[in-house]
Amino acid sequence: MKSTETKAFKATLQAMRARLRGDVTTMADAALRKTRSESSGDLSSMPIHMADIGSDAYEQEFTLTLMATEEDTLDLVEQALERIRTRRFGTCEECGGVIAKKRLEAIPFAPTCIRCAEKLENGGFGSSAGRPRQPR
Repeated sequence: MKSTETKAFKATLQAMRARLRGDVTTMADAALRKTRSESSGDLSSMPIHMADIGSDAYEQEFTLTLMATEEDTLDLVEQALERIRTRRFGTCEECGGVIAKKRLEAIPFAPTCIRCAEKLENGGFGSSAGRPRQPR
């Protein structure tokens, strides 16, 4: 891959990393915030309705799930930046072939070519190779 192309992908990945770091921090703050009554300044000892407690728990769990997904994506972005540093960016981690530029434009942190990604998704690599797919 040409140096100018790599620089453009590096800038995209760095911007993505900055956004994801901000998102993860914001989500962590939201998930770990005080209870609804504490955050609103209500320090009375009146009980909170059970539905409010359930809603708060659901929102916290949902936020923690989103945060985990964002952290996984952030890890993939960091790996892609490392591949740029080591001049392996654009090379499939599985087969060593070239990752199509269109794929990298869509998913700049993609570690594999589309063919290998499909094989991985279908269990075509590793110890699960040759086993029939499990119905969903």
